[in-house]
Amino acid sequence: MPFNVPILLTWLRVALIPLVVGVFYLPESWLASYHKGLAATIVFIVAAVTDWFDGFLARRWNQTSSFGAFLDPVADKLMVAGALLVLVQLDRVNAVIAFIIIGREITISALREWMALIGASKSVAVNSLGKIKTTAQMAAIPMLLYYDQLIFGLDGALLGSWLLLIAAVLTVWSMFYYLKKAWPLIKESTEKMDQSK
Repeated sequence: MPFNVPILLTWLRVALIPLVVGVFYLPESWLASYHKGLAATIVFIVAAVTDWFDGFLARRWNQTSSFGAFLDPVADKLMVAGALLVLVQLDRVNAVIAFIIIGREITISALREWMALIGASKSVAVNSLGKIKTTAQMAAIPMLLYYDQLIFGLDGALLGSWLLLIAAVLTVWSMFYYLKKAWPLIKESTEKMDQSK
């Protein structure tokens, strides 16, 4: 297993996930609700920044690896799923929206694994639709963790809820986009497997 700065940053992101979740379970005598939301928001943003930074450094220093390519999306999905589950428990996110987003991530991960198995991983490479979805999602989650007024009097809870709804719609749209692109190749590979039996 390779060990370098980009992979260290990815592991740091994995280690920060329990902090985002755990801070809400601290007693009120230790940390008030507002400060819990603020702390979780800061930790989530730091974790999100490491997501961008590890990829940038891996490309810049030519330290890309198959292990890093595996670990990075796993860390991303754990981070989003952990935050969404906390937000569902806090009644800040509808469970259906959380299920759509988490379910899509599981589906697309399985699809990418299958496509890699048949040598067609490029057909499900990240596209602009997926990037817009991720941007909306990563902007919404800190707002919903914070759940208070933002600068210029913006309602963070309302804005975060709308952004997450947009992310959920884009989630479904991008999932069908990937499935549509992959389906002919999946069908062709399964037919070949059936014929070889």
